[in-house]
Amino acid sequence: MNWVANQGKTLPTVLAEVEISPDYFTVNFTVEEPSDCFRAEVKEDNGSSWEDSCVEVFLQNPANPAEYFNFETTCRGYLLAARGPDRNSRVKLSQEQINSVVRTKQLASVAGNLVCWGMTVQIPPSLFGLRTFEGVTLRGNLYKCADKSKTPHYLSAFPIETEKPDFHRPEFFQEF
Repeated sequence: MNWVANQGKTLPTVLAEVEISPDYFTVNFTVEEPSDCFRAEVKEDNGSSWEDSCVEVFLQNPANPAEYFNFETTCRGYLLAARGPDRNSRVKLSQEQINSVVRTKQLASVAGNLVCWGMTVQIPPSLFGLRTFEGVTLRGNLYKCADKSKTPHYLSAFPIETEKPDFHRPEFFQEF
């Protein structure tokens, strides 16, 4: 939250609850954001999700620590998912792989100047080439952004020590 891009703005409030079971890595996001932070324009999987009100899960691949996955889910439930070693070498997941990620949305509601919404994302171990998450250590970070909202903003669960917002920084991932 200390990035210059966030300074002087009323920012969203995000609660993220994480659960690791043998069958899924689950994150339940609850978001309250000022209406000028909210945007819902993306209408397809593997679209530009970061431009909308979006919550993101970045996970280091436990089967290949040299790469990480990003799962970026819009407030409408559309998912951008990719894998690779860095920001520039991303390979988008197929629609079949995207369909294996369970997304459960809580429809947006308005309370005064706040838009309130929620998203639960359940990521299966099969995407990492694993049969189970049992006994596996998962590292990553969680994010909230909306690059093309009237008030662009960038939030992370774990600190990222960069001058400008940059979510594609696995060196700042922490253990869940």
